[in-house]
Amino acid sequence: MISRFAFSRLTLVLVFALSSFIASAQEADIEAGKTMFRNLCAACHNKDMKSDLTGPALGGLEDRWAAFPKEDLYSWIRNSQALVKAGHPRAVEVYNQWKQVPMTPFTSLTDPEITNIIAYINCTFTNSCPGAVDMNKTVVEVAPKKKDYTFQLLITALILGILAIVFAGIIANLNYMSKLQEGQEARRKSLVEILTSRGVVGFVIFALIVLGGYTTVNNAVALGRQQGYAPEQPIKFSHATHAGLHKIDCQYCHDGARRSKHSVIPAANTCMNCHAAVDVGSQYGTAEITKIYASIGWNPSEKQYMENYDKMSEADIEKVYRKWIADVYTRDMKDKDPKMDRLEKTVNEQWRAIKASLTNENKSKIQGPIEWVRIHSLPDHAYFNHAQHVSVGKVACQTCHGPVEAMEVVQQHSPLSMGWCVNCHRQTEVKFADNEYYKSYQRYHEEIKKGERKAVTVEEIGGLECQKCHY
Repeated sequence: MISRFAFSRLTLVLVFALSSFIASAQEADIEAGKTMFRNLCAACHNKDMKSDLTGPALGGLEDRWAAFPKEDLYSWIRNSQALVKAGHPRAVEVYNQWKQVPMTPFTSLTDPEITNIIAYINCTFTNSCPGAVDMNKTVVEVAPKKKDYTFQLLITALILGILAIVFAGIIANLNYMSKLQEGQEARRKSLVEILTSRGVVGFVIFALIVLGGYTTVNNAVALGRQQGYAPEQPIKFSHATHAGLHKIDCQYCHDGARRSKHSVIPAANTCMNCHAAVDVGSQYGTAEITKIYASIGWNPSEKQYMENYDKMSEADIEKVYRKWIADVYTRDMKDKDPKMDRLEKTVNEQWRAIKASLTNENKSKIQGPIEWVRIHSLPDHAYFNHAQHVSVGKVACQTCHGPVEAMEVVQQHSPLSMGWCVNCHRQTEVKFADNEYYKSYQRYHEEIKKGERKAVTVEEIGGLECQKCHY
């Protein structure tokens, strides 16, 4: 028989275990909340959670509903109009504040899903999400660099070479002593004779062939795949500032990613959508933005494009942008440099940088497209379609390119090797829910509904077939 004391202890343990289980079961899934926010909310609500968009900023949402039960907030998120018609004071207040524009109902959302969305909103608002980047700090290195073992390999090869010579000498001495014991005439071999013997020469040739073959094949496989490669670009474009701090969506600039094979490098007119108004950068002032203007003929002083810009001489172009740089410096630096001691030097330096960035041995004129340095380059025999991954597979850009929103200088984050792609296809689960591209896989849909399978991987829908990537 269990004593009362033991029974009470056992009860406490069970209650504690149950409460822990419930707590862990209710713990919000921030990644799931992030996905649902992007799919359902991001069209109307700003992703920084701090600024209004079509709808209000969502940061501090729970605080604004703190006077009411949590269930009311969840009901508002599911169907705001139902709560407005019921006369809920907070619902009516928000509805009137936003000029009676109804919010899209999401009646199918469950409580855990709403909890996940709110958790993502809260951690984004406070910059405390897992892997969140502090945008007040400059991030230079993002992808971990491979450790270089060249020195260790050279030391190992040297030790093995010395050991090989020592053992070759020992073997030669043993052969010498063996012949003496047998009464045969013998002499000791010199070190030169040992090193030039047929066996040693044959081994060295064999080792060189193996090493040369390995190096050749390894370099051929790695062609175009330079993980960590971060070349200097003609314009110091900071993704940390644009995609991180200002939260510009990747596909706003790389709009080809959702509709074509290539993500495309944005043309200067895409830059001008913002920089026709934003003409002085927060980090480099006029130094980098003026390069964009000079490439397409925008006169920032007059806020208009110059006529017949492609036919203008370099001297005339120089006058336009020297005047602009000088005017901005005089305006912004009058307190820091009242005597304008650095004015001429600044103008000269920036103009030389403009000319160096927009001209080279193949491009003599300043006018014309900016020649960005390509970072990612797959071999011709490998087929990759951005739209297939972004629009159909709904793969986030960061999956392959890493946290670009934290990179000052963009680098090749992933190895982009065949093995890396194959492993991704083996492990990645296809997003079947509400995805019209996968409606034809009826058998898999039925198996998921019946509970016969939990998910379908890319491998199971032909993701490892050779012709899919090597057509």
